[in-house]
Amino acid sequence: MNSEFTIAVHSLVFLAHLPDHMATSEEIAVNVSTHSARIRKVMGFLRKAGYVSTKEGIGGGFILSCNPNEVTLGEIYRLTCQGSLKPSWCSGDENKTCVISSKMDLLMGKVFIDAEKQMEIYFDGHTIGSMLEQIRAFECPQSNQEQLS
Repeated sequence: MNSEFTIAVHSLVFLAHLPDHMATSEEIAVNVSTHSARIRKVMGFLRKAGYVSTKEGIGGGFILSCNPNEVTLGEIYRLTCQGSLKPSWCSGDENKTCVISSKMDLLMGKVFIDAEKQMEIYFDGHTIGSMLEQIRAFECPQSNQEQLS
C-alpha cells in the first residue's frame, strides 16, 4: 500500500468537514502534514475521478463534488493503489526443480490477491462520511478541534 491512499482519504475527509469551503493545496497539505506538491498529485487523481472540483486563481482550490456518505474507502483504494499490497519481489525461482522454490512466487501472488480482496471488502464498508463521523466522535482537545477548521 502507498501513502496516496491515506493522503486521498485524509484530504476528502477534510473537504467533507468544510463542505462549502474551497481549500488550497497548501491548506490541505498543512492539515495532512505533507508537501503541497504531493497533495496536488493526489488531488489530480480525485479530480479526474469526479470526487473533487477545482478552481484556479485567486480564491481557488479544491472543493468536494461528491456525497461523502456515498464514497467508500474501497473506491479510493482502487483509485490510488490497487495491486500494491503484493511486494515487488517474492522469494523462489520458477526455473528451479524444487517444488517449493518453483511455486512460492505463484502461491504468494495468490495469497496477496486474496488478502487484497478481503481488504477491499472491509474498505467498502466505510465511507468518507463515516470517517468524518468517527473523527467527530473522538474527544479532541480544543486545540485539535481548532486545527480541523
